[in-house]
Amino acid sequence: MGGRVFLAFCVWLTLLGAETQDSRDCARWCPENSSCVNATACRCNPGFSSSSEIFTSPTEICDDINECVPPSKVSCGKSSDCRNTEGSYDCVCNPGYELVSGAKTFKNESENMCQDVDECSSGLHQCDSSTVCFNTVGSYTCRCRPGWEPKHGIQNNQKDTVCKDTHFPTWTPPPGVHSQTLSQFFNKVQDLGRDFKTSSAKVTIQSILKGLDELLEAPGDLETLPRFQQHCVATHLLDGLEDVLRGLSKNPSIGLLNFSYPAGTEFSLEVQKQVDRNVTLRQNQATMQLHWNLAQKSGDPGPSVVGLVSVPGMGKLLAEAPLVSEPENQVVRNETHQGLLPILLSDVISAFLSNNDTQNLSSPVTFIFSHRSVIPRQKVLCVFWEHGQNGCGHWATTGCSTMGTRDTSTICRCTHLSSFAVLMAPYDVQEEDPVLTVITYMGLSLSLLCLLLTALTFLLCKAIQNISTSLHLQLSLCLLLAHLLFLVAIDRTEHEVLCAIIASALHYLYLAAFTWMLLEALYLFLTARNLMVVNYSSINRFTKKLMFPVGYGVPAVIVAISAASRPHLYGTPSRCWLQPEKGFIWGFLGPVCAIFSVNLALLLVTLWILKNRLSSLNNEVSTLQNTRMLAFKATAQLFILGCTWCLGILQVGPAARVMAYLFTIINSLQGVFIFLVYCLLSQQVREQYRKWSKGFRKLRTESEMHTLSSSAKADTPKPSTVN
Repeated sequence: MGGRVFLAFCVWLTLLGAETQDSRDCARWCPENSSCVNATACRCNPGFSSSSEIFTSPTEICDDINECVPPSKVSCGKSSDCRNTEGSYDCVCNPGYELVSGAKTFKNESENMCQDVDECSSGLHQCDSSTVCFNTVGSYTCRCRPGWEPKHGIQNNQKDTVCKDTHFPTWTPPPGVHSQTLSQFFNKVQDLGRDFKTSSAKVTIQSILKGLDELLEAPGDLETLPRFQQHCVATHLLDGLEDVLRGLSKNPSIGLLNFSYPAGTEFSLEVQKQVDRNVTLRQNQATMQLHWNLAQKSGDPGPSVVGLVSVPGMGKLLAEAPLVSEPENQVVRNETHQGLLPILLSDVISAFLSNNDTQNLSSPVTFIFSHRSVIPRQKVLCVFWEHGQNGCGHWATTGCSTMGTRDTSTICRCTHLSSFAVLMAPYDVQEEDPVLTVITYMGLSLSLLCLLLTALTFLLCKAIQNISTSLHLQLSLCLLLAHLLFLVAIDRTEHEVLCAIIASALHYLYLAAFTWMLLEALYLFLTARNLMVVNYSSINRFTKKLMFPVGYGVPAVIVAISAASRPHLYGTPSRCWLQPEKGFIWGFLGPVCAIFSVNLALLLVTLWILKNRLSSLNNEVSTLQNTRMLAFKATAQLFILGCTWCLGILQVGPAARVMAYLFTIINSLQGVFIFLVYCLLSQQVREQYRKWSKGFRKLRTESEMHTLSSSAKADTPKPSTVN
């Protein structure tokens, strides 16, 4: 028994020594953040992981497990977020929230007690003295105090909102303009702003207007600036003056003001509490009438302000300013005079209200201008100065209408406020007649149908194809494409490049059509001449060598030269056509005038040759019959060869409207005349139409007979089989 006890004791010592040695070996090679499993294996601690749960390689490492990334089983709850830690994780409240207990972290959603922090009452906000703190869920915003406004004109409701005092509006020189005279003026304005007090509002207004009056009376180096920079300066002065006067005028103690200055600048102002009546401000050269309810923005408790300032000296800076006609005013300019600039008749006036939202007024404002005498038969326009994206601008007519004009006065009515004036167009302006528009579109649509039928006739009718029908076909195709493009794309001005392409295509197609009209007239002349000399070889030579190169090549050369020299003059603001600047429109009008002059001469010579030839063939033929035939042919060819375009030149004087109607009707129906003369009145074509009609009826009859036969066979009963 003692031996057995001794043996067990020895085994126990052996195992104890092995365990001690095992623990010593495990602690020696298991990596950080792991624990020993046995003498040869290790396991990562909770919150860490390796390539396998139990590993035996001494090179293995235990990496931290990010419990917060998907797929995550951690749920912290609303208004909180998971934050990973070494071997574990914490839940923390989102910025702007905190735990009710005051603790910084928690472990699961059941412990989530995050609530909004009121940064405004706790003093944790960063709003400065010009702003007021407003608490929001999870955050806060800074808004400008009453009497202040965002420095950049936008209330962004952010923590970094920067506000400025609105008692004296900011008015600085325009960027990029170097003028000593202008700098001196703005230095005076800035001095007035630094010393400004509410009680001195009237004196400050007078000082600013006096300085502006002196500036415009003696512009100095402003007159040496390029025209576009002068327009930019005028835009900046008009905008700034309106803002400054509006800001300084919001003082109930001002009441009614009227100032005038040596150079002609006038200022009228009325400040009242909101009242329900009309207000009229009168000056020497302008009067403004409106209703008081336009002056005040809804909910604004301050006084209502209505102001008018006349600045005649501004005309020096706005000289040669362009006028952009708006389609909704239905004003179109004579094509041959579009390059001329409008003439400023009146003083430039600026109107402002305490309500600065004046782009769409609920009721119109009426202006009565006194101005220089109007030249007879020239259009007077009520316009406003529209600011461009580049900081400059142009005259425009949108929202303004001319209610009436006399020799030295004009009544305007506008649905918005800005800077206004009266212009005289240096060209004859005619108001667009909706009847003419309807006639144009109806006539061109009917011509398109007739031209399509004409082209199909000459393409499909092999029996009548010859030199003459080839000329007719090319003319019909050119007019067909030109009219179609005109109807669908003449007003596609929203894309400049596309509009320029459309304008150049119309230029080419209409020139090609006129060139084929010239070839028609020349062919007709040669045919009549050959009747006298019995020589047909010249026609064949003409056809083979010149017809297609001239018909399509000459217009291509003209358009190529025009596009290469002035590509930017293709496309106008109102339609896709040639601009008239620098005589560019004569790239179309010049060839057209030359062609219809030559066509008219060739037509008269041709008719004279035909009359002599017919008279010599048979003296017994009725002279009346010959005369009627020649008269009909002459009239038809006048329409077809484009000679009626001369009616466009005659649209002047008392007969202008009549000529406009004749020009529109005849030229829009040119395709109808071509189909009538070359198809319906041609015996060969009529014979071909009869053959086609007979063939169609025969085919239809055969089809009906075949249908009836098939139906009869289907209705015949089959013989029954007797079993």
